[in-house]
Amino acid sequence: MKPILVEEEADLELAASVAFYERQRGGLGLEFEAAAREAVSTIQRSPERFPVRRDGTRRYIMRRFPFIIYYLEMPDFLWIVAFAHTSRKPNYWRARLE
Repeated sequence: MKPILVEEEADLELAASVAFYERQRGGLGLEFEAAAREAVSTIQRSPERFPVRRDGTRRYIMRRFPFIIYYLEMPDFLWIVAFAHTSRKPNYWRARLE
């Protein structure tokens, strides 16, 4: 299994989303965080499971929460580029690929 590297901005997105959900209802933020960590674990176990997109990324669509996890499979690690909310401006995270 390849190690996971989370882009700093993606890590901040995750933390902000956890805090947002926690403000909505106590415990919901923790549920979101657990779901995100399980998704990352799924990606780590079988990164090739999700198809490569035109920009080279792959994506995992979360079920319960409206988020997509974008990642790149690098030779020595998996790079989580974004924890993107599906209602946020599309492809805002693409600049991170440069």
